[in-house]
Amino acid sequence: MNKKIPFSPPDITQAEIDAVVDVLKSGWITTGPKTAEFEKNIAEYCGSNHALALANATAGLEILLKVFDIKKGDDVITTPYTYTSTASAAIHCGILPTFVDVQKDDFLIDPEKLYDAIKPTTKAIYSVDFAGVPVDYDAIKQVLKDKGREDILLVSDSAHSFGASYKGKKVGAQVDAHVFSFHAVKNLTTAEGGAVTFNNNNLFGKKDLFRELKLMSLNGQSKDALSKTKAGAWQYDVLFAGAKCNMTDINAAIGLVQLSRYEDILKKRKTIFDIYTNALKDKDWAIVPFEKNDDEITSYHLYPLRLRDFTEEKRNTVIQILAEKGIATNVHFTPLPMFTAYKKLGYSIDDYPNAYSQYANEITLPLYSTLSPEDAEYVAQELIKVVEKVR
Repeated sequence: MNKKIPFSPPDITQAEIDAVVDVLKSGWITTGPKTAEFEKNIAEYCGSNHALALANATAGLEILLKVFDIKKGDDVITTPYTYTSTASAAIHCGILPTFVDVQKDDFLIDPEKLYDAIKPTTKAIYSVDFAGVPVDYDAIKQVLKDKGREDILLVSDSAHSFGASYKGKKVGAQVDAHVFSFHAVKNLTTAEGGAVTFNNNNLFGKKDLFRELKLMSLNGQSKDALSKTKAGAWQYDVLFAGAKCNMTDINAAIGLVQLSRYEDILKKRKTIFDIYTNALKDKDWAIVPFEKNDDEITSYHLYPLRLRDFTEEKRNTVIQILAEKGIATNVHFTPLPMFTAYKKLGYSIDDYPNAYSQYANEITLPLYSTLSPEDAEYVAQELIKVVEKVR
């Protein structure tokens, strides 16, 4: 009898449920003291000076462009090997992003190609951490230095890498800003949510970057809702046309509990990661994913296995057979130029051969903290049977 193995359910305990109930009973459920506490704890965990909690990571990517007045006529560089949020943030600002291919046999942006792609109009670079693995931030910063363009806003889409490490420090303060996701399938979840972390509150001459970002997330309103409810404090100003993407105390309450459990969550994810790698590393068809080296340690967000010499069609067959056995797998990512919306904008996957090669034979195995080691072994053994049959 087949087991049912979902792809990525959230790890929610009674502690998260109790925390939400407490907020619901508190008389205040939107942005307030829990959100502020969550922001403080995120900054401490990431080793950054500032953290702004938001409704989602997509909003964080977009409001950074708005706060720095990056708009139509400017250029934003990113990679095609990412989720649409990274690029759509620029598109929402009237910018068609420039895509730079990933390195050969790698999921991360190619610094050499990045150097060549920088134009006089380039105002921001959105690098992407993948599967929990941080980009080589220093290599990208060196590109900007060599190009004489340290005026470019360097943002890491770190949606996957909360809890990862770079050169001995947690990801979150290595570049101008990091944007994390706390979506339901992420290692740490607030159901929906995200955060921007950064060190320099006066970046590029800003008087108070945190305040500007906070105001931007609250419709440009000079007071948050909690401040306005105080007796006699009804007056406020609207300073600019902002967005509406603040995090609620309900979401923050979940996040605070998750953060208190997070190191244990990471250990459990590493256990599953290691089970897969130990089962697959000696298979000639298996290209097991990166875990760590002297500079980088993954956050164990995804297990992106590549099947050597497999076509896209064969990979899809493996996914379908596993699904029939009750094992849910996935693909990370379909490169953006393969989607209808991006084709209509003039992008072609033919221009990004390395991205296509990474995608065509990639299969993401279930990896989450509530997956038992026994079930992980089952997934690995069933995968081996299916792959060796299909090949």
